[in-house]
Amino acid sequence: MKYYVVKYTGPFGFIKPWTAVRDEEVYSQQFLTPSMVSGIEKKLFPELINREWDIYKVVGHRLTYKLISRQQEQTQPRGWNSKGRGTNKTFERPKAILTRGVFVNPTLHLAFTDKRDAQIAFTQHICLARNEDILYPDKIIETSKEEFETNTERFRGFELVFEKNKKSFLVGYNRYNDFAKMYGWLRVLGNPVKTVF
Repeated sequence: MKYYVVKYTGPFGFIKPWTAVRDEEVYSQQFLTPSMVSGIEKKLFPELINREWDIYKVVGHRLTYKLISRQQEQTQPRGWNSKGRGTNKTFERPKAILTRGVFVNPTLHLAFTDKRDAQIAFTQHICLARNEDILYPDKIIETSKEEFETNTERFRGFELVFEKNKKSFLVGYNRYNDFAKMYGWLRVLGNPVKTVF
């Protein structure tokens, strides 16, 4: 089977949103969940927005990066806590510090089976998590499914394969699909952390 792979690159880091399971348990920083790939697909192909949740066009992906820079972020919960009584009653919102990872020099490959879909994707940028963190299309690579899944130099990186089997683990809850559990297993090709640019 022929694949048309769009390579996206950028000097920008991006902060991935938290998954619904603890990142200390699955270290999800380095792979994309099914709901994230679906979101990217909907950005590239807006005609899919009103369709039932699924992944329709992206048949594979591969993510690599130079390093993860750990950044701190201050957060507050939505609600307010009350303390005291009567005129001494006060309301407060406690603050917390989270540490999130930011990719430096990420590269993402998105694979399609339809050349026209790859060409449409190639005309657009993508944002994986926040609008200010942008990856730009670099080139379209024609290859085979076998090469995309086995070439450790050309397509090295991390890919979460969206299947439930003995190798699978829980990667989060899909907010687009009634918070259904999302499973996958990690395919690691070559050295997924860049050493040469």
